[in-house]
Amino acid sequence: MRRAFHFLALTGVFIVILLVSAWSSLALWYRLPLPLPARAVFAALFAALGVWTIVSVIRHRWRAPTGVFSVAFAIVLSWWFTLAPPAVGDWSPDVARQVTGTISGDTLTLNGVRDFTWRSDTDYTENWKTKTYDLKTLTSVDLFMSYWSGPLMGHMLVSFGFSNGEHVAWSVEVRRKRGGAFSPIADLFKSNPLVIVAAEERDIIGVRTIVRGEDVQLYRVNVLPQTARNLLVAYVEDANKLSRQPQWYNSLMTNCTTAVVAIVRTLGGTVPLDWRLYVNGYLPEYAYDQGILDTGSPMAVLRKQSHIAEKAKAAGMSEDFSEAIRRDRVTEPPATN
Repeated sequence: MRRAFHFLALTGVFIVILLVSAWSSLALWYRLPLPLPARAVFAALFAALGVWTIVSVIRHRWRAPTGVFSVAFAIVLSWWFTLAPPAVGDWSPDVARQVTGTISGDTLTLNGVRDFTWRSDTDYTENWKTKTYDLKTLTSVDLFMSYWSGPLMGHMLVSFGFSNGEHVAWSVEVRRKRGGAFSPIADLFKSNPLVIVAAEERDIIGVRTIVRGEDVQLYRVNVLPQTARNLLVAYVEDANKLSRQPQWYNSLMTNCTTAVVAIVRTLGGTVPLDWRLYVNGYLPEYAYDQGILDTGSPMAVLRKQSHIAEKAKAAGMSEDFSEAIRRDRVTEPPATN
């Protein structure tokens, strides 16, 4: 029994040292404000310190190495918590503005609604608008999933529809610097801040389908008008808060998956821990199991009917884009939530 306990304890120590070494080395590599060669040296030194500590523990000479390792990690951790997300920067034009909103009675006014006309990822006409919406006419909520590299990972967007045919789509994104790119690993290490974008569908859905050739899927959310309004108001409040207090984007903890968590909580439900919250390509199945999507049809049927890329390409960047991608769509039964 004592041997088994000793083995488990030793294994636990190894795992902790290994994880701490890997995290600290990557944090130094990605975020240390030094030239690339210097970052590489510091990252390699911390990794070597971790290996030395593990070897010393195996040889039962652990006191000095673990002490040095603990002090080194404490220094890295102290530095890490001093890193604050920037409020200003040379941002990529498509994420240059953080949307904000005000609500007066039933009137929602959004400042900084994106309405770009895209010809390619690098050729587009910029347009930012101030728009008003009558919350009494809010009729629908739609979930978009955009897949760029297989079924495991995708980008999630939520769009609100009004009785006059207007839609406004919300997207939680990385606020990249001009010329920068999304990196799931780098964005685990405070590389870029978060931005919430509100946009016309022909812009934010059109660029993904028409320009980038992504597989975009559309699902109707099973929600009552008042709950839809509460969710939209929550998006506005989050956007306003983010405009005042910048926040880091994190590929696992603070990303577009936040949207589905917000939906579940707004509907009054809990958010059960589920692997699909992290392998977010399967978020539609998660939403289906939580009763957020129409459960009157099997999920396989909803998946098959959800693809809109061909409709989007046929519509182009036209003003009737939102109507076109919903044309011939199977009508879901009335919401019950």
